[in-house]
Amino acid sequence: MSATILVVEDEYAVARGVEYALQQEGYLVVVAKNAEEGLVYATQQAPDLVVLDVRLPGMDGFEMLRRLRATGSKAPVLFLTARDEEFDKVIGLELGADDYMTKPFGLRELMSRIKALLRRAYGDLADAAGGRVIRHHDLLIDLERRRVSRGSNRVSLTATEFEILRHLASRPGRVYSRRELLELVRDYEALDQDEKTINVHVSHLREKLEDDPSDPSFILTVRGAGYAFAER
Repeated sequence: MSATILVVEDEYAVARGVEYALQQEGYLVVVAKNAEEGLVYATQQAPDLVVLDVRLPGMDGFEMLRRLRATGSKAPVLFLTARDEEFDKVIGLELGADDYMTKPFGLRELMSRIKALLRRAYGDLADAAGGRVIRHHDLLIDLERRRVSRGSNRVSLTATEFEILRHLASRPGRVYSRRELLELVRDYEALDQDEKTINVHVSHLREKLEDDPSDPSFILTVRGAGYAFAER
């Protein structure tokens, strides 16, 4: 069954171009002209992925994402922004976005990023290097079902957070630079993200996984080098 993608974009030319490109790839596409309309569809129909413009009439994209995540939705969200400002990008990541693109953008690159997000969110990520289940004390990472828990408590992660955790935990003690992690979780050729965005995702992971995020026991900072998962 084809993935369903919700495009929330008020610029007709942009929306039509994205819709056509997605349909040519075989996706089912729904277009909403504003955030209110998009939020209703997203909460009622649960699309597999959302392409969301930041600048929208009325409610903006940030607020829509905030409300969407509040409903418990884990669908990957790719932001479109006309403003090439780090401030916008960091806010989007903090709200739970998985990726972003700055207008104008190429449709080929957009398709690549969407496919990457769908693979990370729904594909079978079990691999020989890490096995199907990774355990570290009371932390359990189920690679096949993409579930994370500590003790009896489930931990809800975004697709990007899960990918960072998966790579780090698969090789305990191995130090990954921020650039390496960025390339591992953005598996497309064009990389225009700032490495600092990795810090945002790691901060969120620590808040969700660690007893004391300021003194982590799972995801460790290696000063001047990057991050590493604690050795067993």
